[in-house]
Amino acid sequence: MDADALLTALADPARWRLVALLAERPRPVGVLAQLAEARQPQTTKHLQHLERAGVVTSQRTGQRRIYALKSTPLRDLAAVLGGLADTADQAGGPRETYDRYGQSLDTERRAAERSGWADGRTFDFHRTLAGSPDLVWRHLTEPSLLTRWWTPDDLRVSELVFEARPEGRIVLQYRDTDDADGSDQVAGHGEGVVVDARPGERLAYRLSPHLPDGSPAFTAHVDFGLRPTGTGIGTDLDVQYRITGSTVDSADFIAGIEIGFSQSLDKLAAAVRTPR
Repeated sequence: MDADALLTALADPARWRLVALLAERPRPVGVLAQLAEARQPQTTKHLQHLERAGVVTSQRTGQRRIYALKSTPLRDLAAVLGGLADTADQAGGPRETYDRYGQSLDTERRAAERSGWADGRTFDFHRTLAGSPDLVWRHLTEPSLLTRWWTPDDLRVSELVFEARPEGRIVLQYRDTDDADGSDQVAGHGEGVVVDARPGERLAYRLSPHLPDGSPAFTAHVDFGLRPTGTGIGTDLDVQYRITGSTVDSADFIAGIEIGFSQSLDKLAAAVRTPR
């Protein structure tokens, strides 16, 4: 089945009408033209197009040419379309995340009535990671390792500066993961500063995502606490994400914090589990 040719053939309303008529029973060209309220020469051209696409067949009987619908290509196309729908609807997949973000976006936009509307809000995260605190620390502070996880699933780090010392500078820019040549718009840009850096124990920083005009949407105060697990072969990581300086326009960013940062930490867990 040539899905492109079949979809092109079915996309024309006149041809779709003929397909519907032929689904009822095989019919001659003249009758199809009458039922479709069209001229016979034009109807013949449409039927020939459908035949080339493989969705109808014809045979001559006396002076008439009878056309019939071929069901197999339609069933094959339906299976392809069903597969696409199943992929989109998979539990826990990107479409489900998109819908969750949409619900959060609606809620946050309604709440963002004035500056400071989200100040003081906190998000708490916990992960138990397979690597030692020293290994986790490297993934939190070394740019080459940070780029492996420091974005949600559908984004990639396109620019990064991270100076892992108090007052060290942070610059984070990210793009869509499929934007390989950088021709699409930047998905996000933020700048900040490291507040505390105790290797293997604590990392704290401030980071402000920027609005399109370059002004800060809000400031995130992010605090990572690391400690060995009780078994001594892994790391318990606790993260607090606190908001200050929220603007009305920060709603779109804040709506994605819980989903996006959770995805980032899941990527961190995978990166630590399979170090390069």
